[in-house]
Amino acid sequence: MTVLIAIVSLLLMAAVLIQNPKGGGVDSTFGGQSANQMFGAAKSTDFIEKITWGLAIALFALCIMATLIVQSSGGGQQLLSQ
Repeated sequence: MTVLIAIVSLLLMAAVLIQNPKGGGVDSTFGGQSANQMFGAAKSTDFIEKITWGLAIALFALCIMATLIVQSSGGGQQLLSQ
């Protein structure tokens, strides 16, 4: 579960860095202009934004699931009793 959370976190960081806020950003360095020409500026922006939101929701859900798994296995009880 922890490895999955780490992978989603890295993908989320990459998605945030790829976004193009107000004309700058990493996506213009790594071929963002050609992606805009291929997909159109609005479509590529919408696609990256949807990926970002999806990864953020997935990360949130995975963290909640990990917490519930730790609590149900009794790992959380040891910390509270000390």
